[in-house]
Amino acid sequence: MPAEPSKTIAIACDHGGPELKSILAEDLKSAGFDVLDLGTNGPDSVDYPDYAYALAHAIKDGKATRGVLICGSSIGICMAANRFPEIRAAQIHDALGARLCREHNDANVIAFGARVIGPETARDCLKVFLNTEFEGGRHQGRVDKLSNPS
Repeated sequence: MPAEPSKTIAIACDHGGPELKSILAEDLKSAGFDVLDLGTNGPDSVDYPDYAYALAHAIKDGKATRGVLICGSSIGICMAANRFPEIRAAQIHDALGARLCREHNDANVIAFGARVIGPETARDCLKVFLNTEFEGGRHQGRVDKLSNPS
């Protein structure tokens, strides 16, 4: 039986992030989430857009409601994911950014750079991301414009 989308978090990385992905996936499972692991799982060079797109499609198709992306810097994989109107991916380096991306931007994807953030900081940021609600209000119109540029 498939998990409820609200309890499913998609996670994906390129060759720069399998170790951090594994740590964060275990944390998600321990917190009661179902994890949709979209790869990659080894050090062989792969193209980060492929993994960002797989995660974006999982959210777009309702297989997950939020996502975690990891590459070496978080820049490329975040840029790739944000090409989809359903995705609001935020490149995060600290807990304040994790909180604000949820409160003000309703981010549904968090992106980490495995070469620039330590595992403990990433773990803390992920907890904040998952436990912070979108404020709505004055921020809602701005978030709406992200999906409907004109």
